[in-house]
Amino acid sequence: MSDKDNVKNLDRLTQLQRDVVFNNATEQPFNNAYWNNKRPGLYVDILDGTPLFSSLDKFDSGTGWPSFTKPIMAEAVMEVVDKSNGMLRTEIRSRNSNIHLGHVFDDGAKDKGGLRYCINSAALKFISLEKFNISGYSDYTATFGKVYPAEIQYEVAVIAGGCFWGIADLFSKLDGVGEVIAGYAGGTFINPTYADVCTGNTGHAECVQVHFDIKQLSYEQILRFFFQIHDPTTINKQGNDIGSHYRSAIFYANSSQKKIATTIIEKADKSGVFQSPVVTSLEKLEVFYKAEDYHQNYLQKHPQGYTCHQIRLEWQFD
Repeated sequence: MSDKDNVKNLDRLTQLQRDVVFNNATEQPFNNAYWNNKRPGLYVDILDGTPLFSSLDKFDSGTGWPSFTKPIMAEAVMEVVDKSNGMLRTEIRSRNSNIHLGHVFDDGAKDKGGLRYCINSAALKFISLEKFNISGYSDYTATFGKVYPAEIQYEVAVIAGGCFWGIADLFSKLDGVGEVIAGYAGGTFINPTYADVCTGNTGHAECVQVHFDIKQLSYEQILRFFFQIHDPTTINKQGNDIGSHYRSAIFYANSSQKKIATTIIEKADKSGVFQSPVVTSLEKLEVFYKAEDYHQNYLQKHPQGYTCHQIRLEWQFD
């Protein structure tokens, strides 16, 4: 990574990330991005992208922070004596960027070496397995292949139905979903920001891009779940959110998705499950714009944050 890229990444850090990596702060337990992340992938240095830890070595320590039995390569991290706060601890830093990561303790699983690398999510960026090739980490695919031998084939669905925080959170917990990205679609404005979209003048809807394993889920199942977690009968409204950018919509990428979506919308409307007509729009996906970083995995980082979505099991239909 070039110095220019390093500066670019530095500019994108949140205040919490800056406090952790530069001032040795500690984020809150059970209130961070990766403490409960169970997806296969790599955890890399948030500043320079150096691979530091693997999901293959991640375990639930019960502490509320991401915990690993070891780093991917011992030389990728360095240990520093930490005498702060009246304690004697071993700090872990990233060797290349020299940022603070967390601490290592000797209370880990004895059959895995006995160590627990307790790391701040704010110091890491997660690269999911299916993103290795396009993110420059393809050399690590073979290692994961020993555990996940079948090649994962992903399809993408883009849907909208109110604030994307809640929809993204519920889909991310669905078995077979690899990644959920919050973003904007359906408008004409180029490279819209959150502030732009919130004016209601760009034509965009807050939406999510759902990457799902076609061996575990179908596009139809994704859409059925979508109808279970939002109200498709309100025009430009979802919970407390009002405006065209909160509309219920399915953005199809091809003729196959369009056909399936048309059928599901019709079935939902005729099911009798909903007290009012279904108003979900079917729109051709032209461009999907990824939302700002602070919107990604928002409810994982802020568990008490706003959401108007929930799983409504009674909203199933034949």
